[in-house]
Amino acid sequence: MIKEFQGKYKFLSNFWLCNIPLDGETYPSVEHAFQAAKTKNNLERRRIRLAATPGEAKRLGRYLYLRGDWEESRIGMMDYLVMQKFHLHNELGKLLLQTGTEELQEGNYWGDKYWGVDLKTGIGENHLGKILMNVRKTIKPE
Repeated sequence: MIKEFQGKYKFLSNFWLCNIPLDGETYPSVEHAFQAAKTKNNLERRRIRLAATPGEAKRLGRYLYLRGDWEESRIGMMDYLVMQKFHLHNELGKLLLQTGTEELQEGNYWGDKYWGVDLKTGIGENHLGKILMNVRKTIKPE
């Protein structure tokens, strides 16, 4: 099992810098695009797109007026953005394929039990890990 997206597996993180398209704009990471997708407000989206780091984009995403369907659409949006990351950037797709059949767990120490697993308690739904494993199945080896 790959328990966290650090070291040689850091490329699995949504903070990994690679261009991600969303609604006619290009974002510097999945994290940037995901945070922007939370709102329909173009000014807020622009501010997030221009954030200096994925961490800053995440912080900005905490203070948005959320679109009405966000709770129902967030997993689908994450799936779409992660799919873009690994299908548009062949080198990242190859690295994801190299994880083989390993279980991918977004282990963290900040208590995210929705997208990952809290490494202090071992509790979490690991939605990001599940999305990554599903995306891995869609990549065709050369």
